[in-house]
Amino acid sequence: MTVQSDLQKAVAAAQSAKGTYATFGQSTDDQTAKQMFMQMSQDMDRHISQINSRLGITAQNQLNDQAK
Repeated sequence: MTVQSDLQKAVAAAQSAKGTYATFGQSTDDQTAKQMFMQMSQDMDRHISQINSRLGITAQNQLNDQAK
């Protein structure tokens, strides 16, 4: 497996987790749990951004390697 493939899978997993947390947050009446799940969903945005950033660097490195 390549690093790029692993990063793509990590993005998909993080997006899935984000959706799950958002769904849990919307479906509970417990305000503390709702807040926790919504915060976790927002945290996943940061994770997704970090992974996508690394994915872009990896893709650029591959292009540079191919140009050599």
